Amino acid sequence: MAEQPFPEMALLAQVLAADNTEAPSLHTTRRGSQPPAPGKGSEDSKPPPLLSRRNSILSRRSSFGMVPGSRRPSIGPWMLHRRVSFTGLPIFQPILKTRLENTYRMGPDKGCKFNVERVQRVLEGTLARALGATVYSPQGSAPLAQSLTELLQSQAKEVVPPRYKLVCHVVLGQQGQQSLVVASRGLWDPETDSFASATFSNASLFAVATVHGIYFE
Repeated sequence: MAEQPFPEMALLAQVLAADNTEAPSLHTTRRGSQPPAPGKGSEDSKPPPLLSRRNSILSRRSSFGMVPGSRRPSIGPWMLHRRVSFTGLPIFQPILKTRLENTYRMGPDKGCKFNVERVQRVLEGTLARALGATVYSPQGSAPLAQSLTELLQSQAKEVVPPRYKLVCHVVLGQQGQQSLVVASRGLWDPETDSFASATFSNASLFAVATVHGIYFE
């Protein structure tokens, strides 16, 4: 006679078979107060790819103002200089002055001294042309004297030899039949330095111009 299984064992086998075939799938839930976000397509549900070391370096380089796919920034002139300030501008080196060799000349060449007669004729002609019929004005005497000084100095430079420094002085006053003496003193070399003076007067004003020529060693 064949052995028959106990009824309790048969019932337990049926219960285990039913659990394996009809057990529902388990779902994980978040413990937060917000409900889980609704599921999207298959592409959105994929996890983001992990960046490798090379990709991270490229992303750092692009963060300096270089957008991927754009043109490479041009190299400005600041890249050609070694020293750059904190603002990015180049620090230019100071321009060195040209140094000339000594000439060892202590005096002017022969025939190149200050010519008093020639400079005096220039002064007289310039005063006559500038103050022909000018009327004296207390308010305009100061700018007039300054402009005369610049004019006489520029005219005298054209007839004075090189290496001479000129000092021009003009006295301008109202003509009132008064007496006036203009004097000047200076420390110079009488062998090379000299001066020229000229006077002009009309019915309204008078002017005394003096140009000193000092040889520059």
